[in-house]
Amino acid sequence: MKLIPPVREEYEITLAPLVGLPLERELPLVQRLWQQGWLRKTLILVLLAVLWEVVARYQANDLMLPSFLQTARAFFEDMASGVLIERVGISLSILFKGYLIGIVLAFGLTTLAVSTQLGRDLLSTLTSMLNPLPPIALLPLALLWFGLGQASLVFVLVHSVLWPLALNTYAGFLGVSETQRMAGRNYGLRGLRFVLLILVPAALPSILAGLKIGWAFAWRTLIAAELVFGASSGKGGLGWYIFQNRNELYTDKVFAGLVAVILIGLVVENLVFATLERVTVKRWGMQRG
Repeated sequence: MKLIPPVREEYEITLAPLVGLPLERELPLVQRLWQQGWLRKTLILVLLAVLWEVVARYQANDLMLPSFLQTARAFFEDMASGVLIERVGISLSILFKGYLIGIVLAFGLTTLAVSTQLGRDLLSTLTSMLNPLPPIALLPLALLWFGLGQASLVFVLVHSVLWPLALNTYAGFLGVSETQRMAGRNYGLRGLRFVLLILVPAALPSILAGLKIGWAFAWRTLIAAELVFGASSGKGGLGWYIFQNRNELYTDKVFAGLVAVILIGLVVENLVFATLERVTVKRWGMQRG
């Protein structure tokens, strides 16, 4: 005897409409404020400044560690006099030259690497040889080849930017899916157009990471190189400002120069690169916000 399962009758329950009830629950003010990234970062900076002030007052030795308030006073005094602004301007002008040249050379190397076997061998060999070499180690050679001046600084900056950016960009190009590559070929894209229209947009997260790493390397290399150039030629940018005040035992101004380095790094990271990521990879869904 074949058993037939019982069939349940269908029925429908009509729910009362939700009228007058809020669709969203309003978060407490503290929780809403805590969701603001800029506020959390500002709070971290304030806590670090308070800790600095407490440690400096406890040590009570202005020559070894000036307080945060003393450093802030020296910083704003030299900003008002224009000395610090002039030094920062010199450093940034040199930095942008080396950074842009490094970007162009890295793009040329990676384009050649994804196009030909010889280019891949060339990029692999050069990065294996030169990437582990500290940029500051090339400073004596730069002095011999280019003499005292901006050309030597630009040379070491290009070295600090070129290799990390080229490696990141090439790794991003290799990570592009075969489907996207085939789509580009079906549209007849070859050579440079294929790289610009297919590989670069698809590898943009890796390229942006390389740009940030290259910026950080270039910035710290420039400050270190300017210490040597400042000591040699008596002029320079922010690194020379730090070196000169260290020789004259103005420790508060030394810390003011270091604060300027930190502030420029924060501005570039949180305004330039963060904005670039927000309007590209995050907007396109290639990276989590």
